[in-house]
Amino acid sequence: MNKRLKTKYDVIVIGAGPGGLAAAIEAKKAGAADVLMIDRDLELGGILLQCIHNGFGVETFKEDLTGPSYAQRFIHDALTVGIEYWLDAMVLDVTPNHQVYVTGSQGGFRVVEGTAIVLAMGCRERTRAQIQLPGPRPAGVYTAGTAQRWVNVEGYVPGKNFVILGSGDIGMIMARRLTFEGAKVERVLEVMPYLTGLSRNYVQCLLDFDIQLQLRHTVKRIIGRNRVEAIEAAAVDEKWQTIPGSEEIIPCDTLLLSVGLIPENELSQKAGVALDPITGGPYVDEGFQTSLPGVFAAGNVVHVYDLVDWVTRAGQVAGRRAAQYAQCECVKEATTIPTAAGENVRYVVPHRVNPETLTTEEVMLQMRVTQPMEAAVRVEVYDGDTLITRKTERYARPGEMVSITLKGKDYDAVRQAQTLAVRVVRKE
Repeated sequence: MNKRLKTKYDVIVIGAGPGGLAAAIEAKKAGAADVLMIDRDLELGGILLQCIHNGFGVETFKEDLTGPSYAQRFIHDALTVGIEYWLDAMVLDVTPNHQVYVTGSQGGFRVVEGTAIVLAMGCRERTRAQIQLPGPRPAGVYTAGTAQRWVNVEGYVPGKNFVILGSGDIGMIMARRLTFEGAKVERVLEVMPYLTGLSRNYVQCLLDFDIQLQLRHTVKRIIGRNRVEAIEAAAVDEKWQTIPGSEEIIPCDTLLLSVGLIPENELSQKAGVALDPITGGPYVDEGFQTSLPGVFAAGNVVHVYDLVDWVTRAGQVAGRRAAQYAQCECVKEATTIPTAAGENVRYVVPHRVNPETLTTEEVMLQMRVTQPMEAAVRVEVYDGDTLITRKTERYARPGEMVSITLKGKDYDAVRQAQTLAVRVVRKE
């Protein structure tokens, strides 16, 4: 806690990772006089502090940075503009009337109130229990993110011979990192018929280090009593059922799980924010305001992004809108147009768009596709039979986000639309 806490703030940001930092900085720049960030960690920066690999900042800074380097730029800006922060603090509850219940080692138990709230708690990894992985419970089964922290921050390598379940980005990055540390990554198994992480990580982390990836494969059981001794891998069919006769025993002492991320929304639920069952995050408008007036959400707490640059951009939008809300202290009635997932689209964020926003700024729609399309595709926004806008992409993959931007020229069509449906189709 960098100074004496007030009881009320213009904007309170929960989470000091890339989304929270960007939101707090932008809120301050947009005129919010008092901005408070609260985070349970001991330092600002969030998960970026353990991501020592490069690949951050290409969109934001046109530079290839490590996670800590990317975070430090925003930490510097936050301190420069005078953001207050309370670290090593746990938010226990957020109420619909914007009260935040917090306990921390430096400040004890406090209740602080924000005219506007930004939820930026990020996401967490799926665990063994959530994927119902059978077998005994020996030591040596960890999430990839846990192993990443141990290796990159604590200086501890948790095994010698690894199998990684899941082709998520953290898992592939850890396959390379463990190889650097002298460990052997025996195999990466992926239950889906396609990669679930970025293609660049597949090339740079697996192909470049001759690490085998097996699609449509999973862990059937874990072998070992006190410590993992091996896993039994098996191929799966279209219904994800193991195929008899495809079993293979792979000796290893450690199994890492990289089986997906979940938006961290327990606090959102306590506040009464409506959640999208597809993304696991809040329903938001183009300014990232949730179903509760004055409560905004930004970053991986809304949906899991593929690039930190997009998390930062979402944080900036949410922070600016939170500051505007705090300054007028009112709910602006607006007619919004719902978005909808069309052909080959799993979901679309934001979930609704105020057409009037297009008179002053562009609105980016982001989505994930349901299956890979390795040929040229068209991303189209339409209302019924009316095409509003379209763009061409070289391909579309579930592991990589797809976006399309609504611009001022689309204002009339959006204002008259009943639904903004988005589809991704092969280019003819």
